[in-house]
Amino acid sequence: MLLIPAIDLKDGHCVRLQQGNMTLSTTFSEDPTTVARKWVDKGARRVHLVDLNGAFAGHPKNESAIRKILKSIGSAVDVQLGGGIRDLDTIERYLDAGLRYVIIGTAAVRNPGFLQDACTAFGGHIIVGLDAKDGKVATDGWSKLTRHDVVDLGKKFEDFGVESIVYTDIGRDGMLSGLNIEATVRLAQALTIPVIASGGLSCMADIEALCAVENEGIEGVICGRAIYSGALDFEAALVRAEELNG
Repeated sequence: MLLIPAIDLKDGHCVRLQQGNMTLSTTFSEDPTTVARKWVDKGARRVHLVDLNGAFAGHPKNESAIRKILKSIGSAVDVQLGGGIRDLDTIERYLDAGLRYVIIGTAAVRNPGFLQDACTAFGGHIIVGLDAKDGKVATDGWSKLTRHDVVDLGKKFEDFGVESIVYTDIGRDGMLSGLNIEATVRLAQALTIPVIASGGLSCMADIEALCAVENEGIEGVICGRAIYSGALDFEAALVRAEELNG
């Protein structure tokens, strides 16, 4: 079970949002590179970056901060990035800078042909981010709810050759209200590629519950506000996950 610390970037700083609302942000650090190094030093095997400004703008906005992080930790752990990645040139630029995985969200839903092209050109490096509320997929930094069913889209994108799916329950993200494990398992059971859980991780009980269903196809979990607020001790969670699943 991968426990993946999230570093959400807004105006070059490390922040956390509540339910994707840019006006409800808490700044945890003005130096995201130091934050990234801290999580690696604590045992993280993968780090999750989000360009929040980019997600809303539709193109990269925190590239300078991202490149600094990649230069600092990119050779030590895998780094995945989402937010505003909507063309092949951007993917190539980030992969050349040391990124391991690119997460495509809105562009995958709006332009499936682009996702197919990305999987063909950069096989092994493409993850799809499916952000959903009540089973329906949201786009544009979660600001628009579509009629697309999350399971149906997951199956479609699996056929394109994506590596995995990051599934986020946007009604729970940043709220410390607990993961939507039932919906995450439902998606994982419908697919053969791994699913990474996201949205609402709050405590050790969530880690234990997720480890209990890891064999359903759940590869890891994004750790956000809980590890920044102290509600979850990241190192202790790593130890517990290792005890439960090895």
